[in-house]
Amino acid sequence: MPELPDVAVYIEALEKRIGGATLDAIRITNPFVLRTVHPSPDDVADRKVTGMRRMGKRIVIELKNDAFIVIHLMIAGRFRWSDAGGPPAKKIPPKLQLAQFVFSSGTLSLTEAGSKRRASIHLVEREEGLVQFERGGLEVLEASVEEFREALLRENHTLKRSLTDPRLFSGIGNAYSDEILHRARLSPLQLTGKMNPQQVEQLFDAVKETLTFWIDRTRTEVGDGFPEKVTAFRGGMAVHGRFREPCPDCSAPVQRIVYADNETNYCARCQTGGRVLADRAMSRLLKSDWPRSLDESE
Repeated sequence: MPELPDVAVYIEALEKRIGGATLDAIRITNPFVLRTVHPSPDDVADRKVTGMRRMGKRIVIELKNDAFIVIHLMIAGRFRWSDAGGPPAKKIPPKLQLAQFVFSSGTLSLTEAGSKRRASIHLVEREEGLVQFERGGLEVLEASVEEFREALLRENHTLKRSLTDPRLFSGIGNAYSDEILHRARLSPLQLTGKMNPQQVEQLFDAVKETLTFWIDRTRTEVGDGFPEKVTAFRGGMAVHGRFREPCPDCSAPVQRIVYADNETNYCARCQTGGRVLADRAMSRLLKSDWPRSLDESE
């Protein structure tokens, strides 16, 4: 799922292409993606783009006369761009395409891989209509360490859950929370209620450093182009998506915990003092054979 760094770079790329342009039409190719009835796509056509913003992991396109397009890419939603009057765009398979936003400057296509249709478009009138998308999470890159501490300690959860809770922190998801916790040298299962002041500051610094690093790196990789390869599994990540591969800092094999559609990746040597955290499914299967430490697993 695109998270804060990916969404931030998407917005930068879109601002260059549709800022000040006119929205000529919205073509809905999969009716499921449009989650609102009023206003209709025709109601918001022929309006100029006046701004862009991020709301958590959502992208908001602001239109003249107080109208908004709110897009949530969810896990598999992605954008493709083609310039008006440019070379023909690469054909998008019909089963992937959800919608097209036709601007005077070019066409923005919304696609989604897989069979599950989770990406969404909401058309909204008036600023107050955006309130329904506000989850209340702290914008960490704009926050002080005191504000971060207050949000982190508001509820007693594991660090992994707290970092990915949109009511606590805005825009952080599964991938970057793994990278943040590795940089902070903290266990994903550490309870926030047991954090000491030094650990809180350590985590605060890691959040800012990790998100800033990946925004800058993604921006550099995209350059003047459009983000085409947005993925949760990035080359150069320390632990996320790198199960059994060597930790870049200590060379120990990266571990993981799998639950539902998500997984947590971590380095036992760097983050948990060598302790291998129990994976719910595998530890039940292996019972007493489940390794409790790196030494046992090796």
